[in-house]
Amino acid sequence: MRALTTLLFCLATFSLAHAESGLASYYGYGKGKGTELTCAHRTRPFGSVLRVSYGSRSIQCRVNDRGPFIRGRIVDLSVPAARALGMMSAGVVRVSVE
Repeated sequence: MRALTTLLFCLATFSLAHAESGLASYYGYGKGKGTELTCAHRTRPFGSVLRVSYGSRSIQCRVNDRGPFIRGRIVDLSVPAARALGMMSAGVVRVSVE
């Protein structure tokens, strides 16, 4: 029974480890391609798809860069991704990333 409890705890911890909450910003026009919803993340593998939520909006974007390197920020979005989330006027917003 103890082994089962330990296994369930490890699985729950692993699945929760991939959910993050923090600040998101967006980066300039030079790094994205047209209308692609892309982002920069410090640790997620290149090519992985993240669900980023802000308020009632949620998008899926592909990791194609490293960053952000500013304390407290967890993801940098391309301009098209920031537009899709509706955060362009705010600049930096609190998001949830899965």
